[in-house]
Amino acid sequence: MKIALTYNLKKKDDTKPADYFSEYDSEDTIGSIVSALKTKGHNVETIDVEYPKLFSYFSKNNVDMVFNIAEGIRGKFRESEVPAILDYLNIPYTGSGTFSLALALNKALTKKILRAENIPTPNFQLFSRGNEELDPLLKFPLIVKPNCEGSAKGINKTNVVGNEDDLFKKVKEIIDKYHQDALVEEFIEGKELTVGVLENGRTRVLPILEIDFSDCNASGEYFYSWRMKEYQGDRVLGLIPSFHCPARLDKETEEIVKEAALKTHRAVGCLDISRTDIRLDKNNVPYVLEINPLPGLDPKESNFPIMAYAAGMKYEDLIEAIILSASERKRLN
Repeated sequence: MKIALTYNLKKKDDTKPADYFSEYDSEDTIGSIVSALKTKGHNVETIDVEYPKLFSYFSKNNVDMVFNIAEGIRGKFRESEVPAILDYLNIPYTGSGTFSLALALNKALTKKILRAENIPTPNFQLFSRGNEELDPLLKFPLIVKPNCEGSAKGINKTNVVGNEDDLFKKVKEIIDKYHQDALVEEFIEGKELTVGVLENGRTRVLPILEIDFSDCNASGEYFYSWRMKEYQGDRVLGLIPSFHCPARLDKETEEIVKEAALKTHRAVGCLDISRTDIRLDKNNVPYVLEINPLPGLDPKESNFPIMAYAAGMKYEDLIEAIILSASERKRLN
């Protein structure tokens, strides 16, 4: 099979904010996916979507499938850019479609759908100006996030606030810096979990991954902040979470968490692959924070491969499973 891998390459640019390229992929990740695809017998070409070559490439080259890990370039619907072009050109690709990718990047809109589907999610309020009156039903502590960012961009330990003064200061900071709405939601104390869903002939919920931040005292960050994701494993910074996969849960709780992730995957309309981030409170209620239909695939550091390994898969088998799922959809269409 001839496959084109579409991606955004992570760069270093001191003129940009430190977290600007966080969603993009490293050369190591791109190389690992290419190697896995070639191991399975595919012919692979790579396309960095930063450059205006996408239409030109596909007008001159026929491919059987696009393996898409591109995050897009700009705007609150950016993850839909490459799939929209591929839909227009009638070229099949892996992963979710334009609607699901645009929806999942909008945290508040996703949470409204979760509520409609009776999937627990923290209570929240959206701030577009920064001077709205705080909903009196919201209970501190609260966490403030950019509404349309991924990879924990804009989030650090100061985003968890315990009073209105700190809240509105952080809300204004997010709106001014990221030029978008600020999402304020109740901060759920409890276990940090993430759950992968993989489709390949059947829908499969992978073993739950638990991220334990109890050894991160030096950083003071006990949740997935941007620094935690970007510098994970740095002992000097105190960013040393420990991972448990399968998570340390009893069987009943495990099933409840997996059901919440699967319901979220289906509610958002994800295809082939997704990763749902969950906080499990002291009453074992799984609060869905968000879903990522385009999860990282770094073979060493990304959460999704860790869960696939716990399920007994090799990295090349995971990549091939994504291709096979997309190929099956192509065949049925």
